[in-house]
Amino acid sequence: MVDRYFGWFAERAAWGALFIRMAIGVRLVEGTEDNVFSYERMEEFARFLAAHGTPFPLFGAFLSVYAQFVCGILVLLGLFTRPAGLVIAINFVCAILIAHRATPFVVTWPAIMMLAAGLYFLFNGAGAFAMDRWLA
Repeated sequence: MVDRYFGWFAERAAWGALFIRMAIGVRLVEGTEDNVFSYERMEEFARFLAAHGTPFPLFGAFLSVYAQFVCGILVLLGLFTRPAGLVIAINFVCAILIAHRATPFVVTWPAIMMLAAGLYFLFNGAGAFAMDRWLA
């Protein structure tokens, strides 16, 4: 019965992966571009990491920010999407463990969703409308 009403969407399932890629990719790029283009913002993030006991906070800030920024671009393009998904998942596991151990669930939720998105890309790839298809 469900296919009778939603069959049109099932036939176009590849579009779903594209929509997820666009939403997550834009969020990753938009969420880090201020740190990428402003050293002051990067230092602010490093101080945040230092306050949470992260060793080598400036290095960690650069690593996290550029991982998210580059992976966001890769996800938008659908290029090297599975490796990007792995990096995103690892980054957000670290974010949850470092910055969200004592925060309420509602504050941790965005990081959990980004972890889930990273795992989605790792397991499912970019979908049909992606540059990864040209590399296969």
